[in-house]
Amino acid sequence: QVQLVESGGGLVQAGGSLRLSCAASGRTFSRYTMGWFRQASGQEREFVASITRRDSSTYYSDSVKGRFTVSRDNAKNTVYLQMNSLKPEDTAVYYCAADYLGLRPSVKDEYEYWGQGTQVTVSS
Repeated sequence: QVQLVESGGGLVQAGGSLRLSCAASGRTFSRYTMGWFRQASGQEREFVASITRRDSSTYYSDSVKGRFTVSRDNAKNTVYLQMNSLKPEDTAVYYCAADYLGLRPSVKDEYEYWGQGTQVTVSS
């Protein structure tokens, strides 16, 4: 079992930055590929970024590439999402998730564990 708790969301003006954190329970955090997803009101949950367990390779959706950076600190059981140059369309609830196999790091159905989400609101 893995429990995930996100933090760091809030209200920010367009062009600003936020850093989300996701703290994981348990001693096997390093064995999981970690992903960030988001869900805007009335829309499907979509992939944002992920970082693999094996070599910390990173993947990004086209909409955030070049603006967001995912990283992990296995010693702290934490994954981060640094979000820069935020846009109003980035407004959503952001979720972190853990995937043990890590075969398809951008596919939400592959992830076994999910956090409760943190709200990010970007004003124009």
